[in-house]
Amino acid sequence: MRRLAPALAALALIAAGCKQAPPADAPSREDVELREVAAVHGGAGPWAVLGYRMGRFALSELHLPRYSFELVVTHESPAAVQYTCIADGAAAATGASAGKLNLELVRAPDATVVTTYSNKSTGQKVRLRPAKSFVARFTNVPRADLAKAGREVLGLPDAELFEAAPAP
Repeated sequence: MRRLAPALAALALIAAGCKQAPPADAPSREDVELREVAAVHGGAGPWAVLGYRMGRFALSELHLPRYSFELVVTHESPAAVQYTCIADGAAAATGASAGKLNLELVRAPDATVVTTYSNKSTGQKVRLRPAKSFVARFTNVPRADLAKAGREVLGLPDAELFEAAPAP
């Protein structure tokens, strides 16, 4: 038993070493998410990050994993940058794409900006639109401030960003 004690102590130290914190230069969760948005959209401004947040929320509500072929995303908005950026953010969050035929952009009147996330298997739908407070705060952010505003959006509560939209 005495011979076993030093070996067990060494094994405990090795096991404890496996639970070390990530290296100081490891990217934060926020950095990873902003890179995911930028990989699809080319940047991580507030409207694209809004779409990302909406997409993550919808996946959770629909109980679907990212890249699910059961998901259909339909984004309705005017054909104008800012509003259409939401679709790229939704694609980054969900893995939906035009090529997989599960991401569709629908041109809508100026007053309509809504994204519908549907589970094909269950028929369940989540319809989301930007919150009025988001629109007031992040419309026409200067290009030089887009990255800062996108990071800010990543940290805000859902209720400040989007809300449920009524069924059509």
